[in-house]
Amino acid sequence: MAAPDAPLPDAPERIVSLVPSLTEALFVLGLGDRVIGVTDWCIHPADGVAPLPKLGGTKNPDLDRTLGLRPDLVIANHEENTERVVRSLREAGVPVWVTYPRTAREGATLLREMAGLGASAATIAQVVEPVERAVEEAEEALGTGRTSFFCPIWRDPWMSVGADTFAHSMISLCGGENVFRDRAERRYPIVTLDEVQAAQPEVILLPDEPYAFAAADRDELAALPVPAAREGRIYLIDGTSVSWYGPRMRVALETLRPLLAPPAADV
Repeated sequence: MAAPDAPLPDAPERIVSLVPSLTEALFVLGLGDRVIGVTDWCIHPADGVAPLPKLGGTKNPDLDRTLGLRPDLVIANHEENTERVVRSLREAGVPVWVTYPRTAREGATLLREMAGLGASAATIAQVVEPVERAVEEAEEALGTGRTSFFCPIWRDPWMSVGADTFAHSMISLCGGENVFRDRAERRYPIVTLDEVQAAQPEVILLPDEPYAFAAADRDELAALPVPAAREGRIYLIDGTSVSWYGPRMRVALETLRPLLAPPAADV
């Protein structure tokens, strides 16, 4: 995680969140009453964010409106927000916390760090500790057998989850082995369907964000001569299960693990 230019406040009272997953986390941690502004993409929890000022997209929030809210903390993310936005806010004297978890364990650590903004001990026990236990249990359950997977995040061109990403870590923790893990030219390598075919993934996961993969995409991939197609293991999944760090991680791990389990005959 990038360090702030100035120390973060111990107990901020006026928080702007520019990260949809972390907006939800603030509410689940009991800190929703401190959130004074969010992005247009911050839609959870629906009742909590409905009355809040919407400041624009994650890449181009309205800086004047943001500063007009007089936040004492802005929560951002290295991947979702831009350096220009972070720099402008800091130059205006606003503390900005730039988060950047790239592994499941870092995601759990971030949730605990956010709880340090003022969550109660009871909330930490109910929200943070179950996520930490879920990560630990998944780590302990990992065996030597891995199920190869392909998980795109975009098409036209097709872009795959790369090794240096939170999504890769979450799926790997559930027993998956990324067929494009060695493609280090970019965090989300551009691939072709010929390369997918050559990689022979046993499972294909199609999240509904950032690209909204749907049945037509599944059917197209089902025509490829790969094990995932032959065995009917191409799954449309909730995109937040592989991309949102925070309270959803426990359920995400529980949901993904069965999808990556070896075929019954191989157990």
